[in-house]
Amino acid sequence: MHPLNRRSVLLAGLGAAGAGLLAACSDAPRAAGPTLLSPSAPAVAEAEKKRRRTGGKERRVRLTATAGTVDLGADKTVRTWSFDGQLPGKEIRLTAGDTLVADLANHLPTSTSVHWHGLALRNDMDGVPPVTQRAVAPGGSFTYRFITDTPGTYWFHPHVGVQLDRGLYGPLIVEDPHEPLRYDDEWVVVLDDWLDGVTGTPDQALATLRRGMGGSPSHGDQGHGGGDDKGAHGGMEGMPGMDMGGDMDMGDKGSGGGGMSMDDPFMLMGATSKLLGGDAGDVKYPHYLVNGRVPAAPATYRGKPGRKLRLRIINAGGDTAFRVALGGHRLTVTHTDGYPIAHQPADALLLGPGERYDALVTLEDGVFPLVAVAEGKGAAGLALVRTGSGDVPSADVRPKELNGRIPTATSLRAADDVRLASRTPDITHRIDLTGSMARYDWALNGRPFDMNHADAHPYAVESGQRVRLQFRNTTDMWHPMHVHGHTYQLGASGPRKDTVIVLPGATVNCDFDADNPGRWLLHCHNAYHGESGMMGLVGYRG
Repeated sequence: MHPLNRRSVLLAGLGAAGAGLLAACSDAPRAAGPTLLSPSAPAVAEAEKKRRRTGGKERRVRLTATAGTVDLGADKTVRTWSFDGQLPGKEIRLTAGDTLVADLANHLPTSTSVHWHGLALRNDMDGVPPVTQRAVAPGGSFTYRFITDTPGTYWFHPHVGVQLDRGLYGPLIVEDPHEPLRYDDEWVVVLDDWLDGVTGTPDQALATLRRGMGGSPSHGDQGHGGGDDKGAHGGMEGMPGMDMGGDMDMGDKGSGGGGMSMDDPFMLMGATSKLLGGDAGDVKYPHYLVNGRVPAAPATYRGKPGRKLRLRIINAGGDTAFRVALGGHRLTVTHTDGYPIAHQPADALLLGPGERYDALVTLEDGVFPLVAVAEGKGAAGLALVRTGSGDVPSADVRPKELNGRIPTATSLRAADDVRLASRTPDITHRIDLTGSMARYDWALNGRPFDMNHADAHPYAVESGQRVRLQFRNTTDMWHPMHVHGHTYQLGASGPRKDTVIVLPGATVNCDFDADNPGRWLLHCHNAYHGESGMMGLVGYRG
């Protein structure tokens, strides 16, 4: 990366620019695209009627998006936005076939929404303004109602600007009424990178990043990703599907070296990772959290030795991949992104933003660190597992398992009952991931996304087709690519996923069956890349 020589620009009013400039930059004539189904089309309601709901119940929850303070532990209290003042938000748990009725009340000073990450739900409940709904205005409310027919580990967060990099998120667990796994206890582990209320806000971080390393605004300043009102992996061809061990590459220890001036509180320079193919991330975070707590005051799971624990691990971060291990234990990986796989042993796991992994572990006797290293950034989050007596590990503990076996997505295989039937794709959309840190001009096929005209250049599909999304990363950074409303399969027999890390120079083939009509976002789940333009739309033809 080139040295940075510029002032830090903090644009608190970015949202107004995001709204106004979006309209201004979209006045140019556009070629007419295909006619797409709307989120309220009859086909959307018909697809919902076909979802499994035998014996299902209605589960009603209330989510209040509010501004206030949250306690990160160790006398670190920050002002942020959250659901009901909790970090993470209160877990939502239901059973496959249940209907979720979620009443969102917006007490924020800006518009918001809720996206239900990973679920194949009805299109008009996907929570993406203005594509699938109107944004919920300050003081307003909206009720989400949909059937949850697929068991798994999911989560929820806003889909307005970079709001997800505040405290507006929580786990969503859909239990299998015929659960085939055998275990005694369960622990949901939510990972996050944190800056809000410490060095500034995510909107200020985005404003800084959008100026690029050359110091001049990129196209991102036009709000192509759809800013909020106040401011704006696996499956790699040519990569080894085997152990990813070796010494940990901690980059520059997060020092912010490489010529960055001291008045840049957000830009991270020189962070590198072999596992991520080079550059590890863009954003400098002062804290890394596990279940909302800093390492000096870790969350603690209390169990009994000899019992089998199911871990449900969720990466809710905005810019960080986490390498996760439980000291003194080996994991058995059972699911990725909610879907079962052929079980695989692992010492540690690598999760990009938006990814989830489930694993089983038989607990030993004592006190053990669960460490989530911010890959390449020189810091980590920490939680504890206590099954007996023992000393509490230090906050900077790094168990040897972090350097052990880390399976790639290509080394995983879908469980037989969720593997897609063998079929030649009816349509292939070739999608180049483009852009650079120099201009911060992230895009798909060189075209930055305009949320207000999402259907201008859609990746069109038809119901019943086998669709291939072929991601080709032409950039020097890794990108966690996420598709809404569907779960794709990596290759002929790889895992079913909705978010996959695409390494620099890699090509990833992701196949899915077009069985959920509507308009669905496709984007990099690095919040800052997506909001700067690395988004697109998968649209069903009308």
